[in-house]
Amino acid sequence: MPQMAPLQLSHDEMQDLGAQALDLVIHHFETNRENPVAVTLPRAQTERMLRTPLPEQATPVRELVDILARDVFPNALKSDHPRFYAFVPSPTNFVSVIGDLLISGHNLFAGHWMAASAAGQIEINVIDWLNELVGFPKAGGGILVSGGSMANLSAIAAARESRLGGPNEKAIVYCSDQTHSSMAKGLRILGFRPGQKRTIATDDGLRLSIPALEAAIAEDRAAGRLPFCVVANGGTTNTGAVDPLGPLADLCAREKLWLHVDGAYGAAAVITERGRAALAGMERADSITLDPHKWLFQPYELGCLLVRDASVLQKAFRVEDEDHADYLEDVTRHVQHDVNFYECGVQLTRSFKALKLWLSMRAFGLGEFRRAIEIGFEMADHAERTLRAAGTWEVVTPSQMGVVTFRWRDATKTDAQIDAITRGTVDLMREDGYALVMSTALNGRAVLRLCPINPSTNRAEIEETIARLGRFSKIVSARG
Repeated sequence: MPQMAPLQLSHDEMQDLGAQALDLVIHHFETNRENPVAVTLPRAQTERMLRTPLPEQATPVRELVDILARDVFPNALKSDHPRFYAFVPSPTNFVSVIGDLLISGHNLFAGHWMAASAAGQIEINVIDWLNELVGFPKAGGGILVSGGSMANLSAIAAARESRLGGPNEKAIVYCSDQTHSSMAKGLRILGFRPGQKRTIATDDGLRLSIPALEAAIAEDRAAGRLPFCVVANGGTTNTGAVDPLGPLADLCAREKLWLHVDGAYGAAAVITERGRAALAGMERADSITLDPHKWLFQPYELGCLLVRDASVLQKAFRVEDEDHADYLEDVTRHVQHDVNFYECGVQLTRSFKALKLWLSMRAFGLGEFRRAIEIGFEMADHAERTLRAAGTWEVVTPSQMGVVTFRWRDATKTDAQIDAITRGTVDLMREDGYALVMSTALNGRAVLRLCPINPSTNRAEIEETIARLGRFSKIVSARG
């Protein structure tokens, strides 16, 4: 029998390994609720468990999967756990997980049309769906990326090219003090100096202040600077706050500024009646960030940049003829008819990102996604009601976009002491393992933040989580 080529398994070995891996994933889905939400190991322990020399000889792959099952997957923050209420959870669905398997298994290169025309058509279809959901016109377009950070960076690159024709040291971008940190990072990567980003104060609802923004624009114009872009929030990570999108669209139209809405978390809620009301005006933006791996229940990594005018992406990212890669000559000869995604974003090499979202939306239908998002709204509302009924909590920001923030109430303690109690409560909750709730800072004070958007979460678990938070806060408070 001829020797097998390198890096190959037999049919039976592939079947066996595939069954072992699939059983592991199914077991995760079926038992996730019974396991701790968060396990973080010290570096010394992970070194002992997992450090190995560079291997020259083979290890049976079943043994390697066993190592992953025993030592790796259990020791993590499980963002798809029904009681993961920290950050923005990423609850997934099994259909999309299978989509990820198919993407990796077929290893489609989806950077240009020649390589994967049918896959490219599915991506175009998915982008069109998302544009339709947010209310963009048929001329709209977009690009699937790794997540909100890359989508926000790409949006500013497109805005700068569209409004200014390229880099300009006088260009000014406006963000609120609640804008996601990825925006500052993206601006730095694109070459903006710190003074080119204006941080605008927010109002009592932590929404970008229109009067403060208008004053900053006027001041910059008077100083000879070039205001060109406003970044609005379509559901902040901190509190779920939505900036006044309609008035901001009016202001940007009047001032001829690009309006980008960072809806990485919240924009998907537009498919519900409540979300559509909260996000009114988003459809008038020039660009929108929307992460399907957040509130559209997809596995990491799947972000998206949507643009009102699809042509702005090629203007920003297409390499001019004199700099074009010679090895892409056979691809670019047909570009007038085809869609080449590498000309619409940063990546040339990119996977078939659209498949998992296309597969699950076709399998479940939009109505099921809508129902899942509505559950997130209701769970946050129930958390707020439970907190208020307990009498020991101050609700700092009410339930909005699936987020509620709150703080321990004790008239005998100073604000600084309550801050310390908040941080201690987070630590005890994480050690306990029942649920994961993290803190954030609002107006200089530490607060607890609950984001219960996993559609498998239930009211009893919300109530039990808040009860445990109360017990842990009392313990920390008693320590002085």
